[in-house]
Amino acid sequence: MTSQARATSDDVVGTVVTVVTSNETSQVRKLVGDLIRIHRVRAGLTQKEAAEKLLMSESLLGAYERAERIPSLEFLHDGDKVLDAGGALKACCELMDGEKYPPKFVDWAKLERLARVISAYETMLIPGLLQTEAYAYALYRARVPAYTEAEIVRYVEARLERQAVLSRTPPPRVGYVIEESVLERPLGGPEVLKEQLRHLLDCIERFNHLTVQVMPTNQHTHAGLMGSMQLMSTAEGRNLVYVEAPGDDRLISKPEQVSDQLDLFGILRAQALNPWKSVEIIETKVRQL
Repeated sequence: MTSQARATSDDVVGTVVTVVTSNETSQVRKLVGDLIRIHRVRAGLTQKEAAEKLLMSESLLGAYERAERIPSLEFLHDGDKVLDAGGALKACCELMDGEKYPPKFVDWAKLERLARVISAYETMLIPGLLQTEAYAYALYRARVPAYTEAEIVRYVEARLERQAVLSRTPPPRVGYVIEESVLERPLGGPEVLKEQLRHLLDCIERFNHLTVQVMPTNQHTHAGLMGSMQLMSTAEGRNLVYVEAPGDDRLISKPEQVSDQLDLFGILRAQALNPWKSVEIIETKVRQL
């Protein structure tokens, strides 16, 4: 990530850092913050000097050391080198996953980073890997019961961090089927939606390994009426499904159950508009905003 990109992210979330209280800070995060500070001091660097070497703001580094913010995986890898931590900070990556994601989603997030194929059928939202920062903030702010501002920051940062998989080498094959109504839902307001749809079009143009298909609202035959789902093929060839439901999120690995979901997704892709017609629909929605 460039220093400019880091600064932009800092500006967006910096105003809410102060809402984090000691009651919301886990012992694990405090331990990692102490490790960062200890290795920085051992390296003979002030916070400002270390932040400059890491192309980040001094305030963000300070928030990591004080356990007010959860260190990103990128920071832990870069910080390990810059602070000569000998692998101590990189070893904390798994601990931080447990801080960022709900318990039932942690395994999925880890496997996603090395997945060969990532697919999803979405009925309510733009897929998380394609969401803009503003759209993600609007999503978490709309949650009932409400999250605290600290929780919103944590979940948005974790979601944006997951998007690095799209630029990975070699990249995964990514395919989405999205309900047309998702393209019309003004989550966060019309301008947020317009920016989101433009970002979606940009991702489609930029990533040759990404396919997006729109399921038209007037489709008279529809195989996906049971709800959204996420699918994955791992680097080892395992097929998995993640299903979200109120109070019952599940990671499914049983071959017979996964096979049924893969067949269902194949039918959905056949029923949806082709990728080129889908782009035309998205462009039309943008012009209407």
